[in-house]
Amino acid sequence: MGAAYFYHLTKTPLEQTLPMLLEKSRGAGWRVAVRGIDTARLDWLDEKLWLVGDGSFLAHGRAGGPHDADQPILLTDQPDAPNDPACVMCVDGAEISKAEVTALERVCILFDGNDEAALAAARVQWKSLTDDGCSAQYWSQESGRWEKKAER
Repeated sequence: MGAAYFYHLTKTPLEQTLPMLLEKSRGAGWRVAVRGIDTARLDWLDEKLWLVGDGSFLAHGRAGGPHDADQPILLTDQPDAPNDPACVMCVDGAEISKAEVTALERVCILFDGNDEAALAAARVQWKSLTDDGCSAQYWSQESGRWEKKAER
């Protein structure tokens, strides 16, 4: 049974936090799906992931290509990812179900803590998933570094 990890972004933006989490997930040997809700935003993330801070890149692809099943990281706006991910990272309010949380190794929900709508949506997701019996952790970077603030 997996767990949902909520990441409250307040100090670093998505384009800096996501690569760090993707590298850790790949280091664990997991295939990852990054699930968003807006294709233009996923295109933007696609560009950002080609050049990560040190000039390297994270091997990944955008859903809809002929080699989706081979991608170690697949950016998609669909719930079914053909790359058979062990981890799904939800951005920009993308939904995740209890069934997915329990079937996957990990689910990461990244949300902008400076956006009241994103904060409210994350609270609803936390309540829904924990009320359904999912294990969850809440991580904050309020102090300047990532700290676990809650676990259920």
